[in-house]
Amino acid sequence: MAILIVVIALVVALVVAMIVAVARDPGPAPADVAVGYEHAWDRLDFDVVYRLSGEELHDGLARGDFVAAKRAAYDAQGQLGHLIAHAAVSEEAVAGDTARIDTRLTLRDGTTVENRVLLRRRHSDWVVVGYDLRSATT
Repeated sequence: MAILIVVIALVVALVVAMIVAVARDPGPAPADVAVGYEHAWDRLDFDVVYRLSGEELHDGLARGDFVAAKRAAYDAQGQLGHLIAHAAVSEEAVAGDTARIDTRLTLRDGTTVENRVLLRRRHSDWVVVGYDLRSATT
């Protein structure tokens, strides 16, 4: 009987520890979200684009409508996907619940593109709320 009580106490302690660990996990950093957003656009994965972006970038559409609209718009533009060879953060500025991440994308053809990704923390998650195509160089 004593062993059963010890086992139950250990199981309860493990469950509590897991709940605390999950609750305290800050999630991905703004730079990770920005790079993930760049890769999602490159893969034309509009479900992930929708998930990583705030309502400011949803065009007023629900997820299914957003994904369908983007797929329809890009179906004829297949050459616009799978261009990134490497994505990196060139500059990062985080102040409270806002962040500005400048990304540097090296494309498969050797071209370099720099973008500015603006993020806000909402409900403990970072979401993209603005995106600015910066420049392209060779």
